[in-house]
Amino acid sequence: MTTAWSESYFGQLRELAGDRPLMLTGTRVVLRDTAGRLLLIRRRDNGRWAMPAGAMEYGESVTDCAIREVREETGLEALTVTPFGMHTGPDYIRRNAYGDVYQHFVVLFRAEVWHGELVEETDETVGAGFFPTDTLPQPLMGSVAETLADLARFEVTGQLIVK
Repeated sequence: MTTAWSESYFGQLRELAGDRPLMLTGTRVVLRDTAGRLLLIRRRDNGRWAMPAGAMEYGESVTDCAIREVREETGLEALTVTPFGMHTGPDYIRRNAYGDVYQHFVVLFRAEVWHGELVEETDETVGAGFFPTDTLPQPLMGSVAETLADLARFEVTGQLIVK
């Protein structure tokens, strides 16, 4: 079940903070099928294709957040996830589709084991599918290319990528 934005931790915090910039902790998940195709969702708020991602809820671990976001946005159940990077700092200050400013602290995960049937439309998405990485759909969120590059570096070095 998806939590309504107004009931989420960050929705409640935004209500209290007004238009002040907030720090947001979240996750982004790279999930590939057996053919190596990348799972992308088309976001309802801006129409762009992205990886499953979202904000951590109060009392939740980053691992639980990653697993929940995959489930909420795709219907798939990620059983095993591995962190491979963190995006932090001033380069990750963003204004969202609603005009709110956040400094993101995003933990990047790779989902190794998963199961289930892909759901193409949810409360947060208007599309979902697996795509070859050389023919990704457009418009694409800018975070996709950077996340894939960081994953490739992690898979070669085995070292956590921290930015």
